Amino acid sequence: MKKLLLAVLVLGTIISFSHAEMKCAAGKCGAAMKQAGQPKKMIKMFQTVPKGKATLLQEGKAKAFCPECGMTLPMFYKTNHAATVNGKVKQYCSLHCLAEDLQKGTKLTEMKVVDVTTLKFIPVEKATYVVGSRKKGTMSAVSKYAFAKKADAEAFAKVNGGKVTDFTGALKAAKAEFAKDSKMIAKKQAMMAQKGKMMYGKMCQKTDKKFVSTAEAKAFIVSNKLCKGLNGKQLQAIGLYLKNR
Repeated sequence: MKKLLLAVLVLGTIISFSHAEMKCAAGKCGAAMKQAGQPKKMIKMFQTVPKGKATLLQEGKAKAFCPECGMTLPMFYKTNHAATVNGKVKQYCSLHCLAEDLQKGTKLTEMKVVDVTTLKFIPVEKATYVVGSRKKGTMSAVSKYAFAKKADAEAFAKVNGGKVTDFTGALKAAKAEFAKDSKMIAKKQAMMAQKGKMMYGKMCQKTDKKFVSTAEAKAFIVSNKLCKGLNGKQLQAIGLYLKNR
């Protein structure tokens, strides 16, 4: 009898979680996991700040997105960098994306980075970086966070690990990891673009417009209300698809 009861309980659990997985696939993951006995978890990234606390230095309809990868800037704000290119400011989600622009031969001047402590932009030459902490990196397996005060950087490294260095050291690390990180990013973006293609077919009005960047595609989607009910990841996926199709 005990074996029979145990079998019924196990079967009931399997059915419950299968039902939850099906609801997740239908976009009802939170309610489904609650029904399956699992609390809903909200994951907040260390890099993220509320939109109201993020300073956007670049202009235009796509000012909220990284010009290199299209990532939403407030979502990765604590690793944001900026530079002046031909008289205009470009704002990047990460040191990796700034390094990518440099790799193209773009001349960058007045480079800045966000101070993790104050959330204000400071010149990169006045920043102290912590490279390789346990906090997740942006567009890189190795994280790079900057601080206006060396004492803040050292305190951060003491708690989270990592090497304390200057901008030259951080940029050198970014360039050393660039090929490996780019390969990882390309693989993830290709997968997201495939998902974006499916979502575009189901959730969006059609457009024949060509886009030179994911940021431009995302700005077009938002300003023209091309798709309904998108979250951040869905917008990024559809933007990647439209840019690369």
